[in-house]
Amino acid sequence: MVIDEVGFVRSAAARAINSGRTQILGALIPTLENDIFAMTLNAMEKRLVDLGFSLIVATTDEDPATEERKVRELLDNGVEGLFLTGTTHTEAVYDMLNRWRVPAVAISCFDPTFRLPTIGYNNFAAARLAYAFLVKSKPANIAVVHGPIAFNDRTAARLSAIDDVSGPNAPTRFETELSVAGGAQAASRMLQSSSVFDAVLCLSDVLAYGVLHEVQRAGLHVPRDLSLMGLQDLPASEFTYPKLTTVHLPVRRMGRQAAESMAAWVTDNIPATPVEFQATLTLRGSTRAPSRVS
Repeated sequence: MVIDEVGFVRSAAARAINSGRTQILGALIPTLENDIFAMTLNAMEKRLVDLGFSLIVATTDEDPATEERKVRELLDNGVEGLFLTGTTHTEAVYDMLNRWRVPAVAISCFDPTFRLPTIGYNNFAAARLAYAFLVKSKPANIAVVHGPIAFNDRTAARLSAIDDVSGPNAPTRFETELSVAGGAQAASRMLQSSSVFDAVLCLSDVLAYGVLHEVQRAGLHVPRDLSLMGLQDLPASEFTYPKLTTVHLPVRRMGRQAAESMAAWVTDNIPATPVEFQATLTLRGSTRAPSRVS
């Protein structure tokens, strides 16, 4: 992939557009710095190439104005379909899609009531699964580390699920930037707080890596002193020490399905329909064994 002068990432296949051999689609994602999006795009593009399509990728940094501008630029460049991330978009984006009459699907989420077809996983259910498992070991005090909520429906849904499960005993939240450094900074704040935590749920594996580094640097043992859980199941999670317990999000399958659904819509005028992929627990060594019910 190469980045052009207007900030788009163009695949090798996309550069064949001038020859008239391929149809072009566009994808808008928050960032290329998070492995979860890179994995999705990799699976999506491979399947699209097989189906005779090319892909232009634009990053939005979770900023509504940036997304509007890049949607407009993609449409001006003649894309025949758009992949959007999540369900939080401005009315201006929907107006452009309607005006250009371009098919669009939302990935990384599942909501059959949403105004666009959604292809992905239920973020509410994924976080609920993670939190329910973590509390089985009966921790005394739980912290939740998460990325920014603004313009991020995935994080908002995950936090809503935790509120739904925990009720009046809501865990303490630590918001931070979505990076390893952000996870470490959140862990530092957690360790300096007046509360003592014995379990941490990170709403991204990337954040969990930073938390793991910082708590081990402080001399805590995971999972004896602190049970740690992530959410995503990135490839690196199998190689941390200890290996990270997490919730697996089937992003590669999602990417392939999104590509196939969009190709059928553009080529054969078969509108995409919502598709849900189930999140599943991946149990490793960073969490304590669930307590037995007496």
